[in-house]
Amino acid sequence: MPSLAPFLPGTPAHPVTDPEAIVDGFLASQEAVGRSLYPHQEEALLAVASGDHVIAATPTGSGKTTIGYAAIFAAVSRGERAYYTAPIKALVSEKFFDLVAMFGADMVGMMTGDSSVNHDAPIIVCTAEILANHALRDGETSDVGLAVMDEFHFYGDSQRGWAWQVPLVELPRCQFVLMSATLGDVSFFVEDLEARTDRGVTVVADAPRPVPLDFRWSLEPLPDTIQRILAERDAPVYIVHFTQKDALEQAQALAGTKVLDREEQERIRELIGDFRFSKGFGQILSRLVRQGIGVHHAGMLPKYRRLVERLAQSGLLKIICGTDTLGVGINVPIRTVLLTGLAKYDGRRTRLLNAREFHQIAGRAGRAGFDTVGHVVVQAPEWTIEFERERAKHAARQETGAVPNNAKKRKKEPKPKIPDGAVTWSEANLARLVENPPEPLRPHLRITSSMLLALVSRPGDAVAAGRHLIYASHQTRTQQVALARQALELLRGLRDADIVEVLAEPDHLGRRIVLTEDLQLDFTMNQPLAPFAIAMIDSLDEESETLTMDTVSIIEAILEDPHQILLAQQSAAKGELLAELKADGVEYTERMALLDEVTWPKPLADDLEAALEIYRRHHPWVREDDLSPKSVVREIYETGQTFSEFVQRYGLQRSEGIVLRYLSDAYQAMRRTIPQDLRTDELEDVIEWLGVLVRGIDSSLLDEWEALAHPEDAEDDAASALRPSTPRALSAQTKVLRQMVRAAMWQRVELFAFEREERLGQLDAASGWDRRRWAEAMDAYYDTYDEVGIDGSARSPQLLVIDEESRVWHVRQLLDDPQGHHDWAIEADLDLEATDEAGEPVLAITAVGEVGGY
Repeated sequence: MPSLAPFLPGTPAHPVTDPEAIVDGFLASQEAVGRSLYPHQEEALLAVASGDHVIAATPTGSGKTTIGYAAIFAAVSRGERAYYTAPIKALVSEKFFDLVAMFGADMVGMMTGDSSVNHDAPIIVCTAEILANHALRDGETSDVGLAVMDEFHFYGDSQRGWAWQVPLVELPRCQFVLMSATLGDVSFFVEDLEARTDRGVTVVADAPRPVPLDFRWSLEPLPDTIQRILAERDAPVYIVHFTQKDALEQAQALAGTKVLDREEQERIRELIGDFRFSKGFGQILSRLVRQGIGVHHAGMLPKYRRLVERLAQSGLLKIICGTDTLGVGINVPIRTVLLTGLAKYDGRRTRLLNAREFHQIAGRAGRAGFDTVGHVVVQAPEWTIEFERERAKHAARQETGAVPNNAKKRKKEPKPKIPDGAVTWSEANLARLVENPPEPLRPHLRITSSMLLALVSRPGDAVAAGRHLIYASHQTRTQQVALARQALELLRGLRDADIVEVLAEPDHLGRRIVLTEDLQLDFTMNQPLAPFAIAMIDSLDEESETLTMDTVSIIEAILEDPHQILLAQQSAAKGELLAELKADGVEYTERMALLDEVTWPKPLADDLEAALEIYRRHHPWVREDDLSPKSVVREIYETGQTFSEFVQRYGLQRSEGIVLRYLSDAYQAMRRTIPQDLRTDELEDVIEWLGVLVRGIDSSLLDEWEALAHPEDAEDDAASALRPSTPRALSAQTKVLRQMVRAAMWQRVELFAFEREERLGQLDAASGWDRRRWAEAMDAYYDTYDEVGIDGSARSPQLLVIDEESRVWHVRQLLDDPQGHHDWAIEADLDLEATDEAGEPVLAITAVGEVGGY
């Protein structure tokens, strides 16, 4: 989009309400760059300028984004505040940069829940949840004049749909632009908006798809289908899998396939530049993208997904293997979408895709300005392909007379061999999905403690506000009554936990229910069991040596389970126990019985479960399933593992993004849910450490936002768009870095004490200390001493010496021998430059042995 600022007929300081001036201004901005609007875009522009709501139910690639930007143009011209919402942070980021280019950095802000930039700007780009929370806090007093809600089909999402419903209910003075390619029947929304807001509603649903799609059913094996697509020059192709594992394995299977010429390879190297690929998955991805092959799924770190999206936008990635994550709005030139199946696991069961899901994925094929036609290829099941091959062979034998004309023998004709429990699909399923429109959207309002806190912060009667939200919602009457009952129970729980208090008289804002005064400004409760967690933390023994880590464990117990991590921890625990049992000569039957009892670490499980049972007697809406003790943050902190070491230890390279997301959720929960009066200095240190850890893993989006605040520091080369700027150097955060170094050295002390030379070798092989070398050091130590102390005085700060030089820290960790001589040590160097580059401590062991006697 071109810069729109010069064509604005009005500004926030000098608003213009003339619809004709707004329309003429936007048309002039398009004419200035040689563009003209499609008829449906012009219809939407006229409606928005006239003050109508607009529902843009038009195909992918038909220019819905232009409609959204035209609406923002109209709002700014009228001096109104405008919000542009999107369902995922990557899409928020993309729209943010587009709008900055159009209106200027001072006019546009961004908010995602993790961070915000220029939050007082007249144009805000945000996730749908941000607008929903604003609507809950401000209601009819909101200053939002217009809201563009992109990918509005998320209204029907069972987990997140509430955020698309709340603004419609709570912002009656706001003008809405609802956009999606897969809305289905929108008559309900037309009637609802007209009744609530006294505005007209214009539905734009007759736009032709600029790039038509063709659909093909493939009975070839998947490798042959891919080769055909490449041979027919129908790349770039997005190969859609329904598991992250399958996506990565397919990409790796294609490694070595020649898809780029020499010039394209050089261009992709220039674009990648010095982008930082970490160990493990990063190295795999680096090798693949240089060959023109991308991977894209939710388990990847955000910086890797964004890299793949940017490279795809350049047209240099000819093959992208992923899940349906690329189906959410990201604008990349894909000519062919190849679906490896029509069935997916939805978290409960494996089922066929519905029409909305299919059209959302298929709609990625073919982009205006890139293609004249988009191709959608659906792969038949493997058993169908095998059946058709056998049937063809059988038919050929019949033609040659090789099949006897015998009824009994004819029964041996091939039949499809569908695996037990498998969900199959057919060409007829594909035909129905192509023909069927998306299913009607169903509402999914829910009530949480966090939503009630937002209502409590609103001026006026919070109870009346809650009643309005529930009984004016789109839910059925039965659902509304159940929600009202739940809201009342939640409010009582907040009162009992001293999160809110009831005043005898209304305050100056007319509120009878308010937050207690000792809560931090950004206090929130995004987990159902947050009040329970606060009560549990408040009950802990303040003199306990494990107070801080127990507080961490309570917060972890109320977070959503990261299943991949927990199963990996359980598998590792079983492996370690199995090795011990075999070494001890335990019989097979007994071994299996003991292994069945092994699970992932669950600190405080018994105490938490007993307390929850009592808590539920007074808070019956609470579900037992919302409590799930686990130890991810606690393990990383106590063992001193870096992010990379944790990922490597549990084989989570394919799920790095899930690990990061969990750590980020834990950080936000600890920072914003634990009241100030329950925080100790040590807990504050842990929260600070966790924040630095999360930022060090992947700061790509945060850095892009900060770069806009300091444009003078921006690079002026093609690769700068792909290259994340350096976050605040870890070496500059000496307090946290010392903490990380102390934990890393202690991890080695514990492994040394338990004689786990294999794990030590995995940690330090890069610095020359492999398993053999560690084993030799252990033998030498244990020739002198019987054990290494790991309790009490062994963790004394006096046993760790850090010599902090400008480029390298020299670290000496003394071992606590039984005689207290402290004449053995593990020594290491910390390379500060490498540490800043990696975002985590980079230690190189230099010596293990007697002090002064190496």
